[in-house]
Amino acid sequence: MEFEVQITETLVKKLVIKAKNKEEACKIAKSAYNKCEVILSADDFCCVEFEAKEQIKSEI
Repeated sequence: MEFEVQITETLVKKLVIKAKNKEEACKIAKSAYNKCEVILSADDFCCVEFEAKEQIKSEI
């Protein structure tokens, strides 16, 4: 039997941002991320999940 297994790694980085409200803080963080001013790396590793998908049908 063969199964497809999906592996998902999560990286997390917390930033302190001065802003008028939560929405503006998220907008500033997103802009910094999109400009590669914030880069997540292996040091930001949080967790990993494994999920087995349905059995892959063989073509025999």
